[in-house]
Formats: sequence, C-alpha cells, structure tokens
Amino acid sequence: MKIENGYLIHWYNIDQENEHNYLNWLHNSYIPKRLMDKRIRWCCHYRSFNDVKHPGESGRLSHDKSSIPNGDRYILIFGADEPSVFVDPTIGEIHEQLSMNDKSMLSYRKGERYNIMTLESHGEGAVSKTKNTIGLADCIQLGNFNSGSYLDEDELSQWYVKWRIPSMKKLQGCLGVRKLISISGWAKHAILYEWSSAEHRNNNFLEHELYNPKMEAWTDRVVRKLVHAPGSPNLAEKIWPIDD
Repeated sequence: MKIENGYLIHWYNIDQENEHNYLNWLHNSYIPKRLMDKRIRWCCHYRSFNDVKHPGESGRLSHDKSSIPNGDRYILIFGADEPSVFVDPTIGEIHEQLSMNDKSMLSYRKGERYNIMTLESHGEGAVSKTKNTIGLADCIQLGNFNSGSYLDEDELSQWYVKWRIPSMKKLQGCLGVRKLISISGWAKHAILYEWSSAEHRNNNFLEHELYNPKMEAWTDRVVRKLVHAPGSPNLAEKIWPIDD
C-alpha cells in the first residue's frame, strides 16, 4: 500500500462542557464534508493520554510554552498523497466558507495550532497493520519539535535513519514509524509512531535502548537539543473512526 506524502495535523483543547456537542459535530459533519475532497485519503481523530512516561531521565525534554498555542489534548490528522492538497485551498479559506453554526463549533477549539507536513522517511514495525485499517493505527505517539540549531539538522536526520527508525522493527506492538518534515507551521519536525495499543508502547518502548549504551548515549545527546511543542510527544488513542 502506498504511504501518504501529505499530512495536515491540528492540535487543540476542548472545554469539557463543549466536548460532547463539538465531537458530534466534528465526527458527523465537519470530517465527512472535508473527506468529500477526493484528494484527501483519510482522517483520524485522537485524544491524548494524561501523565505519559517517556524514555530517558526526567527533564531531558524541553518545550516552548510561551510563543505558540498550547493545545494538545486532541489531535486531528488528515492524510493525502501530497501536502499541496492542504494549501489549495488553505485552511483559512475553507473555514471562511463555513456556515455560522460551523464557525461557532470551530470556536470551541482552544489553543489550536496546525502543521502541514510531508514524509521524510519511514520504517516498518514488528507487526503489520490489518488491511482494513483506515489511515493510522488505534494508538499513536506523535512528537513535534524544532532542532536546537540548524547545525544539528544533519545529525538529527541521521539519527532517525540509522538508529531510531530501524530499531522500531524489533518492538512488539509497533506497526510502523513516519518521520515528517514541515512546509507550514511552527514545528519543522514530527515523528509519528503507530502502536497496536498504549500498553504495548509502554511495555516495549520505554527501555528499548538499554541493551545498547552507545546508541542510548547518542539518543540522549540528540534529544536534549530539541525544543518540543507543548505536551509533545503525545501518546493518543483514536476516537474516530473506530475500526471494525
């Protein structure tokens, strides 16, 4: 199956009192209308888990908590063959044409930001996705970030290609990994892991580098230079569509 080369990713929060009405509208009106554009292959909507543990020492991840919107509890992802789909028309142009009711529903999104991204590299996981899976897996881990300096870009890309992406093929419950690069939005980089479940991720990912101290040290050096968006990396479960 051909892998997508274009991604539109929204991060945002929803106040609890608006959640039910918003989700009903999003899943039954907004998304189906967006998917009428035949250039868009799929859409998946995720809710982030709370209190997620990540590999490495506490404090290794740094975040920009002041200059960008801080939404991260919900993640809405569209996939297309090319990223140009999401700038012709732009998101702003699409939303400007919505009805007043639709615009009022969109206003429930708090701290929203989005990126339009394309595929830089990808790799297989230890298990294969089922053929009837639409879009992405039921559980994802999605990090979005910038490098500390343009001088670190080559090493960052090399680390993914030579170490992190190949290592995912050995982890039970990993269905694949995609390294994305941005054409629009705050984060220049994103890394998207697909998991069969959060349990598999937690049991197999957190300590997977301990057997190789040399590579663990490389990971530590690379990761400490990154600046993540608020909440990144997010571990999230799919709430639409629900695969049979």
